[in-house]
Amino acid sequence: MFKTMSILSQGGTIVERLEDEMGQVQSIFASQLASDLPPVNRLCGHIENYRGKMLRPTLALLAGLSATRTAKGSEADTATALEALADNWPLTHAHRVIAAVCEMVHMATLVHDDVLDEAALRRRGSTVNYLQGNEAAVLLGDYLISNAFHLCSTLGRPEINRRIGEVTNTLCAGELLQLHHRRNWSLDQRTYFAIIERKTASLIGVCCELGARESTDDEDVVLALSRYGSRLGMAFQIQDDVLDLVGSEEVVGKTLGQDLDKGKLTLPLILYLEQAEAPKRAALLELLSAQPSDDRSGSIQRMLQESDAVTAAHRVARRLTEEARAELANVPDGPLTSLLNEVAEAVVSRER
Repeated sequence: MFKTMSILSQGGTIVERLEDEMGQVQSIFASQLASDLPPVNRLCGHIENYRGKMLRPTLALLAGLSATRTAKGSEADTATALEALADNWPLTHAHRVIAAVCEMVHMATLVHDDVLDEAALRRRGSTVNYLQGNEAAVLLGDYLISNAFHLCSTLGRPEINRRIGEVTNTLCAGELLQLHHRRNWSLDQRTYFAIIERKTASLIGVCCELGARESTDDEDVVLALSRYGSRLGMAFQIQDDVLDLVGSEEVVGKTLGQDLDKGKLTLPLILYLEQAEAPKRAALLELLSAQPSDDRSGSIQRMLQESDAVTAAHRVARRLTEEARAELANVPDGPLTSLLNEVAEAVVSRER
């Protein structure tokens, strides 16, 4: 079942209203994918295993709430601001469709990523490619993408279709750039950030942008929330990359070490290679070039944990979340701002 992010522990009735909104997003999502063909419906049923924190649809709705002037609370206390927001609830069918479309695009990328990475586990459940094979998984990803654009077109707003199309192109380009640099052990930070900005941050940024644009014509607010989402998306991906290297599979709930096995150099490894003395750098390069194995992964994990590389990567993620938070100064001040701050904190402190 769709739910707002479990990290949202504050907000009272607002979080309850968001739960209801996400239920409606679920209905839109499910209705769009429904087919008259039982095999298609069974295959779509596997998507349940891919649902995690629901970051993207949650942010689309939160951005829509935060951008509206009824969320402004600088002249009143929080209780009064919440009451005003509840009486003038700004979220519409368009907000929900945007949330569902963004999540559909994201799900498609996860299904395709698992094929590329040959992953067997996702959200503590078996991946589609593991259960049904690569052909079914590729087609399911295509089905999700095509339905996302069909659903988006029901709004009759070409500008929304155009933005979703642009960001889908961008994230695919990011994945292609990462694929091009597989086993490039000299990958630098600049190229790494270019990859994650495209493959992850672009979609999270557009979730906030489109959610906000449905609530306000204040371009400064829209762009601030878009930048908030983009910075947050980069921090989210860095944390994902850290967990893939040094996390626990039981806690994270998906197959780990995939980046390493596929020759994807991520920020902790880049930082280690930049900072390590020559003998340690040579030792890591030798391990990276070796065949994947549990011993190899364990050795690399120990090297990273004995260095400052993981901590340094966390510092970068923390800086990006602070940059995201700074953008909220351009958003109507109110109770929703605290929720967006809470999301930012959870992104860098999560363990799965």
